[in-house]
Parts: sequence; structure tokens; C-alpha cells
Amino acid sequence: MTPLIVFSHLRWDFVYQRPQHLLSRLARRRPVLFVEEPVPRSPRNWLEQQTPVEGVRVLRPHVTGAADGFADEHVPTLRRMVSTVLRELAIDDYLVWFYTPMALPLADGLEPRGLIYDCMDELSAFRFAPPQLVQREARLLREADLVLTGGPSLYASKRALRPDVHCFPSSVDARHFGQQLHEHPSQFPLPHPRLGYYGVIDERLDLKLIAALADAHDDWQVVMIGPVVKIDPASLPRRDNLYWLGKRDYAELPAHLVGWDVCLMPFALNEATRFISPTKTLEYLAAGRPCVSTPVHDVVELYSGAVSIADGTRNFVRACEQILRWTGADRARFRQRAQEIVEHSSWDLTVASIERLLERFDKPVELAVGADMDPDVDLEFDAEVDATVGADASAGTETAVALAAPPVASN
Repeated sequence: MTPLIVFSHLRWDFVYQRPQHLLSRLARRRPVLFVEEPVPRSPRNWLEQQTPVEGVRVLRPHVTGAADGFADEHVPTLRRMVSTVLRELAIDDYLVWFYTPMALPLADGLEPRGLIYDCMDELSAFRFAPPQLVQREARLLREADLVLTGGPSLYASKRALRPDVHCFPSSVDARHFGQQLHEHPSQFPLPHPRLGYYGVIDERLDLKLIAALADAHDDWQVVMIGPVVKIDPASLPRRDNLYWLGKRDYAELPAHLVGWDVCLMPFALNEATRFISPTKTLEYLAAGRPCVSTPVHDVVELYSGAVSIADGTRNFVRACEQILRWTGADRARFRQRAQEIVEHSSWDLTVASIERLLERFDKPVELAVGADMDPDVDLEFDAEVDATVGADASAGTETAVALAAPPVASN
């Protein structure tokens, strides 16, 4: 099957979400080269390589330039790194898959069989988004051979720009989240009731709402799990019954969920959350845990029959109170609704549908990644690099503007 070269603003080992779910499954049939955005300000140009799962090779470029993200100043170095790996692995027939339009200039140095854009977020609405992102995405939407979106809001938005867009909302690994494990040891000391959230902690969360939950009942234990990015950790509210536990591995999440009485989606309603379709919604439901969400559009449209939707602090607190008063019969009815929703969604089914779309690019020739190159060998690129992007790469694009923050994250 035709290999995939994927350019991503998210690192493979950051938070396990849509890219990892899709690509780890696609890699069962076709090799995947996952090219992360470069790590800047390195003493030398070199390429770190990892193989986190079978079939996926992660390329993490380290570059001497100071700009963050897929800045134009890095393009010559990145082109050389990618072409070297392709040559070493004897890959000369491939597809290019984008998670960020900022990497689009790299396609000008490649000859893919097709361009694919998996639009999982409205990145231009996120904090510190580069100003040229909108123009670059418009070009990608014109040139891509296949466009996927991560939820109905994004689908409606991109379909207005291009009619042949395919909507693939977030799915779930129900077996993983349905595990009834012993709860995570980090929660052993905490009494019940416990209200919990996991995911990226950034400008998309309503910090005032989270503080209000802790203040509403001093016997509630509010547990917040996830890395803090793009906001000052000092801005996080502090309460005796509010716990910021940091990042947890994907494998650890079910052990946290089994100890929560209410799951939370306390999203702010702003430009950054207008198009989100949180992956955690189905994960909470697959674990059989009731949840309360602010009225994020995709959650309301897809899951309002099972998720409690609450607008405003007072209503959010009341929704949590109501769940905590549920009888055994109430919980049984909820679990039935949750199970019915989860049964119709899985990452395996989503990938099977995407594979059918990718078949248009495949030809009946078996392509194999060469075995001569050790996946853990790191390559150095110390040759002098031009400071500008070639005319083909810069045509129709803009002057490079450095990102001012860590990589944009998703929930």
C-alpha cells in the first residue's frame, strides 16, 4: 500500500489523540513517516528518529534556526532531511498528509501521488497562531486531493470553501476505556465525590468555571489532568480541593476515570472552541462515566442525549449536583444511552472508511520500506543551508513569522 508522509504540528508523544489513533491503524497496511515540526535553536541540524508503534517512524528535526514551527527559514533543511530518509528507505511513491497548513511549502519539494488534509482543528483561532496560516490553508484546500474534517462544525466551515469534504468526527477505543481497572494511585488519598477532567490545559478551558466548581462545594474534589501549554501555570486557580496532576499517559487514563463520579468538559466559549470536537466525550461515555459540558457546538449536536449540557457557572454546578443525586436506576439508564452511542463509533471503523477513500491513490504494486536504515539512527545535517525558501515554495505564501509558543495542542 502507498506509504504516508505526515506533517504534524503535534508531537507523537504529546497527547494521544486523533493523529495517533488514525495513523497507528493506517500503519497496519501502509508505512507512515510522521514528520513533527522542528525543534529550534539546536547547536546543529540533525534528525531524531523513533518507532513508537509498528509501521510508524517518527522524524523529529532539530534545527539551528530560532523560529518555532514550520517556519520558512527551516524549509531547506527539512526538505533535505525528508529526502534523505526517503532515499535511505527506498520510498519514491507516496502520499503526503497534512495536519497543519504551515508545512505546505514542504510539498513543493516532493512528488506525491496525492495530497491529504486532515483538518482536526481551526488552528487559525488558537492562541499564537501564525498570521500566514489562513492564506496557507486556503491554498491547501485548493490543492489537496482529499480533505477530512474532525467534526460537524469544521465540516460545515470547510465545505463552504470546498464541496468535496469528508466528515470523520472523533471516535473511541471502547475496549481501552471500558476497562474496570483499580483506580490510579495518585487518587487514593482523595475522598468522594470526585469531578475530573483530562486533556490539554490551555486557553480553551474556562479557569473561572473550574475555580467556581471547587468553591461551590468544599467536599468536592476537582481533579485536572493534562499538560499546561500556552498559558502561564501561575494563572491556574488554586484551592485545597482542586488538584492539577499534570500529564498522564494514554494507558493511565482509564484508571483515573474509574475513580471519578462526574467527568468534566469545562470549555470556555470563545473562538478557540468554536470548532472543537473533543475526543474525550466518547472516552468518558465508553468508561460509563456521566459528564457535564459547556454548550460546545459539536458536543451539543452529537451527544446531547447522553451528556449534560450546562451554560453558565450556576447551571454547570447544578448539573454536577444533579448527577451526584442520581439513583441506581438513573445511572443504569445513562449507561444504556452511553453504550448505544459508543457502539456506533470506533477508530477501527473510521480508519476502514478512510482507507476506502485512500484506495483511489493506490496501485497494485507492493511497496515496502527498506530495512537497511535503523529506525533509531539519528542523522546529522551540518551542511550550510540557504537562508531563503525557493521561489516555488514561497510563491503565494508570506514572510515567515515565528510562533511565540509551544505547539498548538488539541483536546
